[in-house]
Amino acid sequence: MRVHITDVRSGDRLSEDVFNTYGLHVLSKGTDLNEKEISRIFQHQIDFVEIERRTSPIPDIDEEAIVETAPGYNPLLRPLYSDAVAGAEQLFQKALADGRIYEDDVKESFQPLVENFRSERDVVSLLLMLNSQDDYTYQHSVQVGMLSYYIARWLSWNDEETVRAGKAGFLHDVGKCKIADAILNKPSRLNQDEFQEIKNHPQYGYEILKNSFDDTAVALAALQHHERMDGSGYPQGLSGDEIHPLAKIVAVADVYSAMISSRVYKEKKDLLHVLRELYELSFKELDPDITHTFIRHMVPNFIGKPVELSNGEFGTIVMTHPTDFFRPLVKVGDEFIDLSVERDISVKHVKMI
Repeated sequence: MRVHITDVRSGDRLSEDVFNTYGLHVLSKGTDLNEKEISRIFQHQIDFVEIERRTSPIPDIDEEAIVETAPGYNPLLRPLYSDAVAGAEQLFQKALADGRIYEDDVKESFQPLVENFRSERDVVSLLLMLNSQDDYTYQHSVQVGMLSYYIARWLSWNDEETVRAGKAGFLHDVGKCKIADAILNKPSRLNQDEFQEIKNHPQYGYEILKNSFDDTAVALAALQHHERMDGSGYPQGLSGDEIHPLAKIVAVADVYSAMISSRVYKEKKDLLHVLRELYELSFKELDPDITHTFIRHMVPNFIGKPVELSNGEFGTIVMTHPTDFFRPLVKVGDEFIDLSVERDISVKHVKMI
């Protein structure tokens, strides 16, 4: 069977030899495809491969109703992600020492990751793969950059605007370089003075970015990413159209990344549960169009993921509904349960694979 490289699963086996566009032999027929082999295919820019038919195909149901099965992540992103996290840490250190950051440093640390975003589709698996308890502040910056890039693309922004959104997300928290580590990494609840100091980081970031780039939009995204549509945010209490569109995108990415992240003092939440929380916030605090666009594009990535249902049964998501985001079609054994119809049953937990 012929599959796109982004649809190759770990454990698939080649049914034909693989050659690149120059005729160079890359992999032999019968090779089992794991992370190393898939990475090699990516490096040779090969789009399609022939694999042996899988023993557990997607259930035979209405193909027009099924959203495309979520593929695995590009294995090349792991080292690029690690480099971006290390680059974020260096940017924070330079910002503290020099009061500014440099365009070349941003390009060197974040741009290689952005270039590989263009073909990455399974954002859910990607976020899980790139999420740990270490270096939260810097990982969060990279995640928000990634998500801001995707959201802008899903909103049909042009390439230049999409890359700018990724850059704004990557740099949105640079003002935290001026916050003491004892406050940033405090394992217990912050006291009032400490929380007030944390609330200064958007202003700190704005000043750093304003001194670094001619592009005021990136600086405004840092200043306003904690503003809320109903005026309940900070530091200026802006509302509605007073908030820059770029800041609205970064706000959605920032909230989602913070909710799904492993923190020393906070248990990581189920990704689908977080999307439901985000949906609730869209009616008051977050921009509804941006939030719903984000959810609409994230939910199909849960197709193929194992779930535990509220009735104690276990199954696999096989279809999502475009208007009822959180009540998918689930295969349990040989039966299908449509949660949009069975309203007394819901998804309790999604297991990421």
